[in-house]
Amino acid sequence: MKNQKLHILVECAIMVAAAFVLGLFKIYEAPYGGSVTLFSMAPIMLVSYRHGVKWGLASGFVLSVIELLVGLSDVAYVPTASGIILCILLDYTVAFTVIGLAGIFRNVKFVKNSEVNSLICADMGAVIAVGLRFLCHLVSGAVIWYELTKGWYADDPSHIVNKFGMWGYSFIYNITFILPELILTLVAVPVLLRILSILDRKVSQ
Repeated sequence: MKNQKLHILVECAIMVAAAFVLGLFKIYEAPYGGSVTLFSMAPIMLVSYRHGVKWGLASGFVLSVIELLVGLSDVAYVPTASGIILCILLDYTVAFTVIGLAGIFRNVKFVKNSEVNSLICADMGAVIAVGLRFLCHLVSGAVIWYELTKGWYADDPSHIVNKFGMWGYSFIYNITFILPELILTLVAVPVLLRILSILDRKVSQ
């Protein structure tokens, strides 16, 4: 039992490190934060699928702390104490922790075929996790970043921040990187799960 727990802890540590490193490879970077990365959410989701939501949430939280430490310079742009707290929660702590919910359907049987069921569970969980992360950034963009960004484009009524209002601006801005990130994740996670399953079987033989 102790060896199994140690094995999971080591795997979680490796996956957190992998998630952070993959996050450094940016396919697209939005001008004021947020990016499409090279499957950076996949490692945390894999932990959740393989070992349960508890381990996934814990791994996501650890990743959120690392991302916060790296992103402190961005938090410094927020002018108020309440805004800083909300930014830490919505853009970092909650936004990365909820990725660990991806394994929420891991024990649910939607279809009889186990491989197809695994694919459905993986992608449904990914949609839920990424959707929750998007909601965090949506609220943050509207409540925190809208006013700050609007000041930079006060003389340009045609700019997105002035044209669509706080919620429209936040939705459009965040969907530009969250949607592509979701699509990449939906492709990557089932494939990686299959590879890890094969490796697990070979190791156990």
